[in-house]
Amino acid sequence: MEFGERELDSIIFDCDGVLVDSEVLSCRCLSEVLATCGIKLEIAEAIELFLGRSATAVLQHYAARGRKLPDNFLSDLKLRVRETFQSSLQPIEGVSSLLSGLQVPHCVASSSDLDRVSFSLARTGLSAYFGDRIYTSEMVAHGKPAPDLFLYAAKKMRTAPARTLVIEDSVSGVAAAKAAGMKVWGFVGGSHYESRDGHAILYHAGADRVFDRMADCLTKGQRV
Repeated sequence: MEFGERELDSIIFDCDGVLVDSEVLSCRCLSEVLATCGIKLEIAEAIELFLGRSATAVLQHYAARGRKLPDNFLSDLKLRVRETFQSSLQPIEGVSSLLSGLQVPHCVASSSDLDRVSFSLARTGLSAYFGDRIYTSEMVAHGKPAPDLFLYAAKKMRTAPARTLVIEDSVSGVAAAKAAGMKVWGFVGGSHYESRDGHAILYHAGADRVFDRMADCLTKGQRV
């Protein structure tokens, strides 16, 4: 049975690290803005702690440790990320070719806010592949690793979780997809996995398959 035939009704793509190569850029921005608050966080540590999670999770992380971040932290971070993405953001290699030939209904479900996701897709020329089918953690009560966002996206796409495939790059995203009762494939082709064993990390998190080239994602004969 070839991919998509009778097994699958929709595909949910994460954005950061799956559609756009943004994780190192955004973690660098986070490290720089935290430094202005007197907090030292190396980029590698930021990836370990916050990959696939929302900016709210950063606030919660430091609040739990008695470090309340200033009121302007989120706005400063958003501005730093926007400026960095404007100059440096690139799509994941091969993702445009994948999306242009995709016959299965698909959408985006991201921990980033809607403004950032929309900007990222527009900046990298991917917006047309998704239209208004963009869902973010702002739209649900609990972000990843809770299943809320993926369940919300599946409901909007009018597909059953069991017939939905998620493409994710983070442990929290894989956990969220599995908790939602969906199949999940881990993608480790982003620059944030250059010095990490992404296959081991995402298989350990529960991914059903892990791959590192978009050209290999939906190969003929690939079973879901």
